[in-house]
Amino acid sequence: MSETIRVALAGAGAFGIKHLDGLKNIAGVEVVSLASDGIQAARAVADTYGIPHVTIDLAETLALKHVDAVILATPTPMHAEQAMACLRAGKHVEVEIPMADSLADAQALVALQQSTGLIAMCGHTRRFNPSHQWVRRKIVAGEFNIQQMDVQTYFFRRTNMNALGQPRSWTDHLLWHHAAHTIDLFQYQTRSAIVKANAIQGPIHPKLGIAMDMSIQLQAANGAICTLSLSFNNDGPLGTFFRYIGDTGTYLARYDDLFTGKEEPIDVSKVDVSMNGIELQDREFIAAIREKREPNASVAQVLPCYQAMHALARQLNG
Repeated sequence: MSETIRVALAGAGAFGIKHLDGLKNIAGVEVVSLASDGIQAARAVADTYGIPHVTIDLAETLALKHVDAVILATPTPMHAEQAMACLRAGKHVEVEIPMADSLADAQALVALQQSTGLIAMCGHTRRFNPSHQWVRRKIVAGEFNIQQMDVQTYFFRRTNMNALGQPRSWTDHLLWHHAAHTIDLFQYQTRSAIVKANAIQGPIHPKLGIAMDMSIQLQAANGAICTLSLSFNNDGPLGTFFRYIGDTGTYLARYDDLFTGKEEPIDVSKVDVSMNGIELQDREFIAAIREKREPNASVAQVLPCYQAMHALARQLNG
């Protein structure tokens, strides 16, 4: 492999653009191929970011010998199959969250990664947001222990629209996508496996076929608990808001901003080299390739999250 790591991106939607914006800040990285549905839109993105190769066929991209790694920002139902295709083609892969929408597919992906020895990482971005990194450092230093996490994940999304307000060809899911962020973060921050998990959901949307509201309770082996509320029906402030209640303090994380429980701001601007969680996630992927090591948020590390979601899905589907 050359000193320059040549990356291909699959998916030129809202999150694909976020990855391109992050990658342009990482030295020694060149985006050499873009694979995405809608050739005209893909070419427009490629022209903007100076990407020389554009295709609607990921297989065409994977056949390029000079491609070292692939970032998948494609629809959720494609994630596991495409990630495994990348590994079979000899490419390192970073797949956006969730890495699969079933436990069986997640396990198959982990098994293939282990057999190939290639880097396979999933975009569990909360591990990289500076606000959560700050809390993590206090936990690792023994200065803070979580007693409870109270998390709200709220959107107003009653139609299939992406983060840019564009139509989606697939349906998003509160459990297999949005809850995955918090379930993984809870285990990561408590450094303890989930031993109890309960979920209830609201009515199924007549057109989308999914629950638009959900409530999840978790308990870790060390006794810490988590309460997670999710909604696609929320007509109000949007996003995910975390309250860490611990033995030495309370912290509120709102995206990349962090506050004490008394709303006093905490400066997290020096926690890492960027305030952009997607960029930090991509930096870890590139660094793991260069250093030939397992990345933070490797598919193996996040597999327990998918085991917990599988148990919750069985409850909900009863």
